Amino acid sequence: NAESRSTPEDEAAEVTFMEPQKEIRMVPDMGKWKRSQAYADYMGFVLTLNEALKGKKLGCEYKVSETVEKLLDLLETLDRWINETPPVDQPSRFGNKAYRTWYGKLDQEAEALVSAVIPADKCAAAAEIATYLKESVGNPTRIDYGTGHEAAFAAFLCCLCKVGALKGDDRLAIVFKVFNRYLTVMRKLQRTYRMEPAGSQGVWGLDDFQFLPFIWGSSQFVDHPTLEPRHFIDERVVNEHHHDYMFLDCIKFINEMKTGPFAEHSNQLWNISAVPSWSKVNQGLVRMYKAECLEKFPVIQHFKFGSLLSIQPVTP
Repeated sequence: NAESRSTPEDEAAEVTFMEPQKEIRMVPDMGKWKRSQAYADYMGFVLTLNEALKGKKLGCEYKVSETVEKLLDLLETLDRWINETPPVDQPSRFGNKAYRTWYGKLDQEAEALVSAVIPADKCAAAAEIATYLKESVGNPTRIDYGTGHEAAFAAFLCCLCKVGALKGDDRLAIVFKVFNRYLTVMRKLQRTYRMEPAGSQGVWGLDDFQFLPFIWGSSQFVDHPTLEPRHFIDERVVNEHHHDYMFLDCIKFINEMKTGPFAEHSNQLWNISAVPSWSKVNQGLVRMYKAECLEKFPVIQHFKFGSLLSIQPVTP
């Protein structure tokens, strides 16, 4: 009978999906996170993509799979809901309460949106994966957005890889198509609803809202024949090349949102522009990401763990 011939695939198929939960409740719990399978999988995912993007422009040729198309449709839906949910008149300039209405739609629809993206035989994973999607767009209580929300979106994509919806040859499209579209939706949310930066370090942080596009964006520049780190503070270079490079697109957004000298409002980036090579910038940003985001309790206390991104320690 078939039951006696169980294969590793069958066992993987019998994973019990679960509602992801917070596990890092106090600062001493941070050790559990750094030793966890989730941390290893998450960092491995970020670095695999980092490697795949080396020296590649946004406009280069790459495969766009059906799953990627479906993810773009999902993000298009979130974008359309912003248009359908204009900001309301309110006394305070920041944190427009219409964001909560927008978020309410996602909260209701997230599981259905995810079900449309994943293979039919993995539909049991939809609720677990949808949790990361809901965590990736900001916080409806505080109407803020920060690197912890961005990490939830990377975790969402990592989970889609784990259930086989996204494959190895989707790497470029994951960043250049899906993550890039996610960024445009997040910028629109930040602008439309005047969202506060979550856990912002002010001028000492890299950026009020994002981190990953700086890592992946610096990888795109590795071994570039002419553009060096010192060039990204030159507005002409930014305007000319931002369509090809995520890093410059982030700088362009900062320039649009902030006034005054770049060295004052974005001191960390100003310092990075003095680093001699893009590969040094890339390595430095990976180190900084671990230290400033992934090893900071205020960020990681909100991270949720389930069957796909597990709090269990890495098996040696």
